[in-house]
This record gives sequence, C-alpha cells and structure tokens, in this order.
Amino acid sequence: MKFILVVCLLLATSLLNAQMIIQGTVIDSKRNIPLDGAMVQTQDAKSSALSDERGVFTISLQDSTVNLIVSSVGYHTQTISITGLKNADRQVLLMPNDIQLSEVKITGMAGEQYQSVSKLDIAMRGINNSQEILRMVPGLFIGQHAGGGKAEQIFLRGFDIDHGTDINIAVDGMPVNMVSHAHGQGYADLHFLIPELIDHVNFKKGPYYAEKGNFTTTGFVDFKTLNSLDHNQVKVEGGMFNTWRGLGLFNILNEKARQKSQNAFVAAEYMHTKGYFDSPQHFNRINLFGKYNGKLNSNNTLTASGSYFASKWKASGQIPDRAVEAGLIGFYGAIDPNEGGLTGRGNANLSLLTTLNDGSYFKNQVYFSHYEFELFSNFTFFKEDPVNGDQIRQRENRNLYGYNGSYNRIFNTKTLQIKSETGVQVRNDQTKNSELSRTKDRTTVTEPIMLGDISELNIAAYQNLTFIPSAQFNMNVGLRYDHFSNAYTDHFNNDERGNAKAGIVSPKLSFNYHPSSSIQVYLSGGKGFHSNDTRVVVPQRGLRILPAAYGSDLGTVWKPAKSLLVQAAIWYLWLDQEFVYVGDEGIVEPGGKTRRIGTDLSIRYQPLSWLYADVDFNYSHARAVEEAKGEDRIPLAPRVTSIGGLTIKTNKHISFSARYRYMGDRPANEDNSVIAKGYFVADAFINYSREKFDVNLTVQNVANVKWKETQFDTESRLFYEPSPVSEIHFTPGTPFSARLGFTYRF
Repeated sequence: MKFILVVCLLLATSLLNAQMIIQGTVIDSKRNIPLDGAMVQTQDAKSSALSDERGVFTISLQDSTVNLIVSSVGYHTQTISITGLKNADRQVLLMPNDIQLSEVKITGMAGEQYQSVSKLDIAMRGINNSQEILRMVPGLFIGQHAGGGKAEQIFLRGFDIDHGTDINIAVDGMPVNMVSHAHGQGYADLHFLIPELIDHVNFKKGPYYAEKGNFTTTGFVDFKTLNSLDHNQVKVEGGMFNTWRGLGLFNILNEKARQKSQNAFVAAEYMHTKGYFDSPQHFNRINLFGKYNGKLNSNNTLTASGSYFASKWKASGQIPDRAVEAGLIGFYGAIDPNEGGLTGRGNANLSLLTTLNDGSYFKNQVYFSHYEFELFSNFTFFKEDPVNGDQIRQRENRNLYGYNGSYNRIFNTKTLQIKSETGVQVRNDQTKNSELSRTKDRTTVTEPIMLGDISELNIAAYQNLTFIPSAQFNMNVGLRYDHFSNAYTDHFNNDERGNAKAGIVSPKLSFNYHPSSSIQVYLSGGKGFHSNDTRVVVPQRGLRILPAAYGSDLGTVWKPAKSLLVQAAIWYLWLDQEFVYVGDEGIVEPGGKTRRIGTDLSIRYQPLSWLYADVDFNYSHARAVEEAKGEDRIPLAPRVTSIGGLTIKTNKHISFSARYRYMGDRPANEDNSVIAKGYFVADAFINYSREKFDVNLTVQNVANVKWKETQFDTESRLFYEPSPVSEIHFTPGTPFSARLGFTYRF
C-alpha cells in the first residue's frame, strides 16, 4: 500500500502537456444554481466526467470539434458543440424535466455506484415524513422504542447499529453522530432536519472513503439541504391520534436577487401528536431553519445556515411479552408510563467555496452546535429496586465545535487524469454534567451512578487520489489519519481528571471498470473504525479507543435495458470489537471480534412512463469470531430484509405510491434460543397536485397488522414477581394510521 501511494504522489506531481482540456459549468436554468453530479461525456463515450459541487466539470478530449452530451437526473439532456463554446462562457443550462429512468446514465466514476439510485428514489418516491429520511438508503431499517423524540435504532448490513455506532451521518457537512453520548456511542438524532428541505442524499456503503472517519464502518449518509426555494409554501397536516403538523417555507430575497445567484430563505415546522399508545405520548417538536447561499464574487461562494430544534415527549417504552399475554397491559400499554424526555439542538454552519485561477478550489467550513438531552427509561422495571423501580435518567449538555477543510485539484497528463483531494478535519466535543442516575417518576433521584464532564478532540488529515487513464477504468487510493485526545472529569471522585490518547491510520483502495455505457464493475477495500466512549477508554489509558473495521465490496451497476437499473454487491466486514446490548442496564458494552458477509441487491424498473417500481433485497450472515459455534450469534443482527414499492403517476395531477418493509426473524441472544420475530408492513401515499396547491393522504400500516418495531431479550422483574424473568421485551409499531395534508404555494 505504501508503494502504491508513493507512485500515486509522483504521478500527481509530474505534469505533462495534455490533450485538449475543456472545463465548464452545469447550471440549473430555473433556480440558477450549480448542478452537482451531472454527467458530461462525448458522443462516442470515450471521455466522461462528473460536475463537482460547484457544477464544474473538466474533461479531456482528443478532438476540438466533438459534441458533448450533458445529462442529470430530473433534467432535459443537452448536446453541445465544443466549437460553439467560448472560453469565457462555457456554461451549460439544463432545464428541469420529469424523471425518466431511460435518461439515467451509469457514471463509472470511483465511489459513485449509488448516485443513480439515490437521485432516482428521491425524485420518484419523495420523502413524505420524517421517518422516511433514513429509509432513503437501500437496506437501511429504523425502529423507534422510546417515543417520537428519541433517535431511531438503525439496522444495516447485518448490524444492530443501535442509534448510530457504525454509520456516519451528516447534514450539510455537519456531524449528526454524538461521541460519548449520555445514551449511547454515536447517537444520531435527525429530528432537527425538516424533510421538505432535503435536496439530495449522498450515501455510500463500507469503510472505503478517506474523507469520512469515525463511525464509517457500514457506510455514511450525507443529507444536503436546498440552496434555494422554487416558491414559498405553507403546509398543514392532520391525522389520527390527534396528530398535527404545520410547515412554512419562505424566500427572503426576490427573483432579481436569485438571478444574480443570491438565495436566502427561512423555514419553520411544528408537530404535535398524542400517539397511538394507551398512555398518551404528548409529543411536541419545533424546528426553525434559515439559509443563505450566494456568490460573493466570481471566485467565492458563501453558504451560511442556522437552525433551532426542541422536542419533548412521554413514552411507554419496552414492555415484556408476559405482561401482554397475561392481560396485565394491552399490546400498546406501558409498565412505566413516565418514560420519555426532552432534547434540543442549535446549529450554526458556515462554508466558503473558493475557486483559484488554475481551476482548483478550496472548501472551508466551520460549524457549532449546542445540544441538550434528558432521557428517562425503564428497561428492567423492579429488578434492581423492588420499591422505587428501575427508572434511569441520562442527561448531558454539550457544545460541539468543528472545522472541515479541503483542497481539490485536477492534474492532466498525456495518458491520464488525476483528481486530488487533500483534507483536514477538526472536531471538539465538550459536555458538562453527563449524568446517569436512578430516578422515580422523573422527579426524585434514588441513586446517582455517574456524573462528569467529557472532553473529546478528534484531528484528522486525509488524501484522496483518483487516477483516470480512460473512460473505461479508474482507480481511487485514499489514506486517512485520525488522532483522538479524550479526557473525563469525574464529579463523584473529587473531580479527578483522567486522559487518554490514540491514533489510527486508515488506507483505502477502489477499482472501477466501465466497459460500456450500460455497466460498471467495482472492487473496494479499506479500513475504518468507530471510537469508544471516553468513560470507557480513559480508565484503560486509551488501549481500546479506536477498534478497527476491515471491509471489501465487489459489485456492479448494470442497465440491461433503458428502463431497468440493477445494483448488486457481495460484501465482507470484520470488526475488532463489537458492542453488545445489556438489557438489565439499558446500555451497550464492548464485546469481541465479529465477522459479517452478505449481499445487497437493488432493482429500479420503469416499464411505462407513469409506473416506477423499486425493490431492495439484503442478506447478511453475522457471527462472533471468538465464541464457540452455536454460541456465536450476534443479538438482533438482521439476516434478511427487503424494502420496495410501486409509484404511479397517471397524469400531471395525481400520483400514488404503495410501499412495504420486511424484516425477517433474527436471533435475540447468542445461542439463537430466543427469536426476535420479523414483520411485514405496508404503507400508502396519494397526492393530488395543481399549480398552486397539493392535497395528499398518507396511510401507515394499511393492513393494521400488530408488529413489534423493536425487540430485546431483557431480564426484568414486574412488581408482583418474586424473581426476574428473561424474555422478549418490545415496542409496538404503529397501527393503521391516516394523515391528510394540504400544501399551498405562492
């Protein structure tokens, strides 16, 4: 690997006189903003390129008179003549268009195998509610088990990721995962993201991307919010279980400013629901968001955003099978109805994109988050405290500071093109009074367990090099180094302060072969990691801060027909350390080494202009490496999952979507003697649209099946029981639920 990196660096610095190099910019003609990820290729497909986040593309040509085909999902394809473009105005304006799978191009570029699927799904399916945000990632499942305000439990590639331990999640480059969180490592709460503001989702699976560090084992998800609004809009929704939601999106600058590439808008969201549980949930959430995006001059673009989020709720929590079977409570009942909590987050995000005269560019981003969290849970009821019960409180107050910087440049030689990205990242988390206590009725502390302040600094540097000798083949080489400095001040031990430090090197390597415009084959390998909680690693003097993950993917993106797209992969992932759920404490703790192997299959089909079908099928085989056979199951690791649906657009006014989710049975404990039962749930969505307004109806669980959204094999004791019992504890999924919405645009 060191030899490869040395060769790559030498190639990157040995510039020769190249063939003709054309650079241009792809622009959305309606919104007058750059288009990221547009495909630019010659008619003979011998040369191709993708536009970057500035909308800029750079393509190498053998002939100065060729035509270029420029395309992007959701836009009319343009064919332009190079001879007709002047050096000063090489802009390609693309007009928005209805989505057609036949127009989707397979890029063949390094790391872009999921791009076509992502853009298609958002354009065709849309994001109808906050629960759909993470479900845009093929094969990803979520589950809620403590009321609507808590981050969802995540399942992907044979992992029970808990709330984010093994997936890196970001919004506009700002991290969502919280390190050393009061409830769990990598806790990722996305409820501050308003679904209607999502422009696109970048997701990639596996630990193969040098620009991504902590928690990037199963992959990463980047949500990009809109840079401009097409129009102002007001939306009102109401539904069963006393559910209400209001939303407003408003442009601040006028059309004249937008034509000068100046955009600014604000958004506000409020939601309330009583919930479908026997004990009212009384969930409330408020979101405020504002964003500016504009050119300061021809070389500099500034993006600034700020947001505020707050929510509070009650929850019924997990309930034991035996309590339901005995008739003590109903399927939607509660043992401790005083669970729930409150959380809030304020964000400030500033990014400056600077283009230099040679076409290279810098991106500098700074961000800040202030975060508050308080959660009340009861996993074991009366096992630890037969008198007061086992309710616990987890609480923290956090400031998060960060910087992301990168320098991007393209080198052209006589024989290949080299794309270089060099980056530096800094993240500093500071918490005050991170707490774990036993409580009663949320008000009385019966036993303080842990209280202290956490400091965690992560400094990283990375280098990405992509070698493109031809339109048919390219190779990406990446190297990343992360350094962590952890500190914990224990308020229960005379404010004693402990420290730990560690570093990790993560190499990456990917090959992409694109023999024709209809197929791409890729092979990726790399090393990633997830950090451990500061309160765990400080007592061990940093020996187990950064357990490594090693993975590989062999896959293809294939378009056998113009209206059929197939993405398939075989993958492997090894972890030096697994986290295991401990039911009687309601926490996760480090376990041993694990190994997973599996397959992913995604199919997108549009047989008719008005009919779109999608299906994802995922299989994984997960085992603990150091355990005896028969005792090596990984609790709650999904084995077979599938998501899919049909979208019908009969005319310009009416659209209909029917979707399903299937989670197969999976082991709930190490010897597979306890099973977490699977489920099949179907949802539906219908929309009637005119120029100025939309009316839509969303129905969840159309068949009204009783299903268990989350399940754990937990040891608990009910008030009347003489001793604890170990069995499945679950949170019920939503029953039949309907919600009507009205949107007005102006």
